[in-house]
Amino acid sequence: QVQLQQWGAGLLKPSETLSLTCAVYGGSFSGYYWSWIRQPPGKGLEWIGEIDHGGSTSYSPSLKSRVTISVDTSKNQFSLKLSSVTAADTAIYYCARHSYLYYYASGSYGDNWFDSWGQGTLVTVSS
Repeated sequence: QVQLQQWGAGLLKPSETLSLTCAVYGGSFSGYYWSWIRQPPGKGLEWIGEIDHGGSTSYSPSLKSRVTISVDTSKNQFSLKLSSVTAADTAIYYCARHSYLYYYASGSYGDNWFDSWGQGTLVTVSS
C-alpha cells in the first residue's frame, strides 16, 4: 500500500521561502497526480497545486505567482516551494495523491477526493 512521507522546515520568517518534500513509498508514481494542500488554523482545506510524473502542473490561481511544484521521478519524490511567505501562509501542509486531475474550481477540495495523504507539516510564519 502506498505511503506518503513529507518533511521540511516548520518555522519561517516573513519573506522567506517555504520548502517541503514528499516521498512516495510502496506504490507506482506514474499514473497519478500528486497534490499539495493546506489547512490554515480554523479554516478548511485549501488546494495549492499538483503535478504528474511527467512534470505537468496545475496551480491555484490565488497562489500561482508564488508556487513551484517539482518532481524527481528517480526518487519518487515531489516538492513544494512557496515564496515570500507571510503570516497568512501559516497552516498545516499536506501532500496527497489522487487518480486524475481535479482542476481548481471553488477554492476548497474535499478530503475524500484523495486516497493517500502525508502526515502533515505545521508551518508557522512569524517574525
